[in-house]
Amino acid sequence: MRKWWPLVAVCLGTFLFLLDTTVLSVALPAIGAALAAPLGTLQWVADSYPLALAVLMLTMGSLADRLGARTLYLAGLAVFGLASLACGLAPSAGALIAARGLQGVGGAAIAVTTLALIGSVYRGPDLGRAMGVFGAVTGLAAAAGPMLGGLLTQYLGWRAVFLLNLPFVAATIVLSARVLESRARTWQRPTSAARLDLPGAATFALCAGSLTYALTLVGRHGWASAPVLGLLLLAALALGAFVRVELGSPAPLLDVRVFARPALSAVLLCVVATTAAFAALVYTSLWLQSTLGLSPVRAGLAMMPLALASFATSLTSGRTLHGRSPRAILTAGLLLSGIGCALQAGLGEHSSAASLTLGLPVTGVGVGLLGPALGTAVFAALPPERSGMAAGAMTTFRQLGQTLGIAVFGMLFQQGSNAYDGLNRVLIAAAAAGFLGAVVACVFAPRGGTEGGTERREAAQPAPSSTADGDGGAAWSGKRDA
Repeated sequence: MRKWWPLVAVCLGTFLFLLDTTVLSVALPAIGAALAAPLGTLQWVADSYPLALAVLMLTMGSLADRLGARTLYLAGLAVFGLASLACGLAPSAGALIAARGLQGVGGAAIAVTTLALIGSVYRGPDLGRAMGVFGAVTGLAAAAGPMLGGLLTQYLGWRAVFLLNLPFVAATIVLSARVLESRARTWQRPTSAARLDLPGAATFALCAGSLTYALTLVGRHGWASAPVLGLLLLAALALGAFVRVELGSPAPLLDVRVFARPALSAVLLCVVATTAAFAALVYTSLWLQSTLGLSPVRAGLAMMPLALASFATSLTSGRTLHGRSPRAILTAGLLLSGIGCALQAGLGEHSSAASLTLGLPVTGVGVGLLGPALGTAVFAALPPERSGMAAGAMTTFRQLGQTLGIAVFGMLFQQGSNAYDGLNRVLIAAAAAGFLGAVVACVFAPRGGTEGGTERREAAQPAPSSTADGDGGAAWSGKRDA
């Protein structure tokens, strides 16, 4: 049992940071009423956390290279806990949005270190079992958020959604400090990698922030309005600057040349498509509470079939589908996610929460299949010496997809003639994302572990006795990636 305590420590931190991506969906109506926040402001309450995660994932990956995964993981937990306290005490919507952004800083540090920590402890069959449990925990955390948020909001108030994090963060810090060992490094990092790529981080943040803000304004001002066009232009210029900076940097946050590999680009598009189902939950919750008048607990219960199906599928698929083609699993998972969202659509004035019952578990099965398969597919698309960059890109695209999904779906929700029509638009768009992702996966995703050098990965991984504290997801090969 002792050998599994490091996995417990990592899974606890992962559960906390992923839970906060969805736990707020059921609490948003109560927050809006308590802080007098309109829908546009509530979008930012929901979006500021995944936006901070998306913007900082790559930077935190570089910090993990320098500080070590264990050190950064503990620091991330501390920041996450302090930010949760600030969220729970926030006196206004603006203060809550700022505190949620700070939560994202800690969450990014947690996210980029988890795979490195697991990989530094487990090998062979134990690694497969660890990744299966890790996938199940990620699926449960993301899907169970609405139910837990409903219970806390109804019986303890919306502030409890954040304050409940505090004892669990403290326990996770104590456990992690005891069971996650810090080992001395046996290599020296080249001088060119000693500096953070601050220009790259700044331009990426400007691009992501401008694009998200533009999408949140479309519902009120329209695509042709000056603010929206100006922000879209700014996002395009920032993206161009980011690409130019990364191409000329000796130690880039993200080597944009890797996107020339169709398999990697396809998998990252699939990562974005997987977030559609969770982004849609924000507006499903608003419809259940604001239109149908359900309590937070009943709204959470109405969405529970997705959580249960996702958890059960994640728990079993890691073992039963181990070694199967990532292409086949990604295609099936995205297709099921899209079908589930389509089955939830078609709502009308006489619809009830039961109208979602058929589609939610289908979506949950799809989401459960995708959890373990996405990591396998991303690592199969690149050689082992670039696995750290692959992990950083995957987590960045996941959070960016969640951020943009909430913004785009908010625009569609507001364009509906009523709440039913608005949610139908959201669900149809989420279904389309799933179907499009399935097509991309079927055509371009890696068939197996040979395309990016996965068969060489076992030999490339260091033995536990020589593993460093962590390097953001990859064993250091003694030279900087070209």
